[in-house]
Amino acid sequence: MNVVLLSIALISPLGSPMVIPVGDRVPVVDVQRSCKEAATTNKAVDLDLSQSVANCLRDEDAARLQLIGTWSTYSTSVRDRCEQEATILPGSASYVEMLTCLQLAGPATSSPTTGLSGASETRNKN
Repeated sequence: MNVVLLSIALISPLGSPMVIPVGDRVPVVDVQRSCKEAATTNKAVDLDLSQSVANCLRDEDAARLQLIGTWSTYSTSVRDRCEQEATILPGSASYVEMLTCLQLAGPATSSPTTGLSGASETRNKN
């Protein structure tokens, strides 16, 4: 009985299974920790332009929301590289760093409206 209910719950209204590719999700990073550590470091070195934890978290959340909209439009290799760069040091993980890395990598291979199939079409033309 429970298996049947679970199966029904996992079917969308159109009758197709709900599939969310894991690789298309923005990685989850602990920005609470990184913002707190950055604020502590800034205070310790008496940085004049120190950012508060609240402002840091606001910036990180804004970057995360931007990433949600564009993450799947970048190639897997670019996403993997940017995730590694943004999380390489413990306690310094940052959505802002991930977003900056993607932006520096160049334009996405497809737009959110064309989907990933547009990426392969673009590659095949070149």
